[in-house]
Amino acid sequence: MYQVSEEHRMLRDLVKKFVRNELMPLEKNILDRFASGQPAALSDEENKKLFKQCKDLGLWALDVPEEVGGANLPWTALVGVNEELGYTAVPFTFPPDSPNLHMLLATASPEQRKKYLEPYAAGETTSAIAISEPGAGGDPAGMKTRAVKDGNDWVINGRKIWISRIAKADFTIAMAVTDPEKGSRGGITAFLVDKGTPGLVVARAIPMLAGQRTYEVVFEDCRVPDTQVLGRIGQGFAPMQLRLTVRRLQMGAWCIGMAQRALDMLVDHANQRVTFGEKLADRQAIQWWVADAATKLHACRLMVMDAAVKQDEGRDVRMEASMIKVFATEMATEIIDHAQQAFGAMGVTQELPLSWLAQKVRTMRVYEGPSEVHRMVIARRILGGR
Repeated sequence: MYQVSEEHRMLRDLVKKFVRNELMPLEKNILDRFASGQPAALSDEENKKLFKQCKDLGLWALDVPEEVGGANLPWTALVGVNEELGYTAVPFTFPPDSPNLHMLLATASPEQRKKYLEPYAAGETTSAIAISEPGAGGDPAGMKTRAVKDGNDWVINGRKIWISRIAKADFTIAMAVTDPEKGSRGGITAFLVDKGTPGLVVARAIPMLAGQRTYEVVFEDCRVPDTQVLGRIGQGFAPMQLRLTVRRLQMGAWCIGMAQRALDMLVDHANQRVTFGEKLADRQAIQWWVADAATKLHACRLMVMDAAVKQDEGRDVRMEASMIKVFATEMATEIIDHAQQAFGAMGVTQELPLSWLAQKVRTMRVYEGPSEVHRMVIARRILGGR
């Protein structure tokens, strides 16, 4: 059984107030941009103001080790933080973004820690990661981007797609094949590629659901020195899996927050809306939606916290992370859809956050590994690899 300390409960309350008082008033701006086809993102000015408030409140570098200036919070505390952040349609996370941070922590050399990790942990730089490729999808064995040694340099050639934030990122972690015969079993290496490096070309922005943007990039004889290898040559796959596990736990908590928001909106509406002389709250269909939603939210919270406890203990939670990725995204999809249905026509407008939440969770069923791949991984693990 897990226990959340009083200190961590107070932290969550602080995050909840920050979300309600600072982020949710910005929802109209986000939804207006979403409705007009613009990126549903905060402006540089909005982000600057929020970052200052975060620093003033101590909501910064929450999972960064103390030796590089962070609070080093356990996952049992972070899941509550991420659940509160998921409650709003304002896309915001406390810097720095956790998955790439954890990959750097696991692999960066002393020189790389100073050049990349420390500024990143301090929120002074931003990063992206380039994994997926056209045609390869969720299968790393299909990766074709190659990095070939040339003297003291590596020359990278290939194409990557579905990359978030790379247009503005100060550096990108690029995954490339260095030994085609070994592939994902010892033949993939991670490289640190600085913004503006010749041969790194952002080919196009790709509009996504929920007003999000990802990018396709091309590596054309992109030359990086040997010092830019992140971790060991041929050993980039395991640290990449580490970052994916971190993101999947985050996503589980975000989905809980999103689903809780939808359920709260449904309950408020059902207690006010009268149709054919009867409150929606008195109709069995609505009651069952509410009961099922509350039950699945409870189950998902226990799943996420169980994985958080195990992660804090240093245990392997890859299977739990896959289960969470599938269950949480599908749970949130159902609850948000029922909330939209309860609101009727208003539920499918872009004036309420429900449409944004529905589109956001729809993308979450694809990125960081589609649900079908996670089910395959879970089944293989249980069936003993057969």
